Amino acid sequence: MQSLDFPPYGFRFKNSENKIWIFDIIRKKFVVLQPEEWVRQHVVRFLVEDKKYPSSHINVEKQLTVNGLKKRYDIVVFNPDGSVKVLVECKSPQITVSQTTFDQIARYNMQMKAEYLMVSNGLEHFYCQMDFENEKYTFLERIPDFSR
Repeated sequence: MQSLDFPPYGFRFKNSENKIWIFDIIRKKFVVLQPEEWVRQHVVRFLVEDKKYPSSHINVEKQLTVNGLKKRYDIVVFNPDGSVKVLVECKSPQITVSQTTFDQIARYNMQMKAEYLMVSNGLEHFYCQMDFENEKYTFLERIPDFSR
């Protein structure tokens, strides 16, 4: 897999069924290693190891309904009260992060109401803070570390 713009992490891999699998510390199982999954696993480790979010506050690849359609979000970090702190959209490194990507995460966030948004293709990372009152988001240099 291609090198990404994250610190190196100690991933676990296995070969099975002529595929490479990577262990997801949140789902607690091996998943097939695809380019988007490579990014997703780096973001999970970034949130847990660098930003210090407890793994118990993180969900990966869960279903939600947006405008009557079933969708899947990549990563959500919850606050201790159950509200959503961070909503993350991961793309394969070959996918350029565009306005379409932000439109997608904004649609998801209409349902999720996350304080912060993160979009990453592993090479570029974008962070936003939501302003629901004025219906806009502000770009940030980074998302905040976990705090109790």
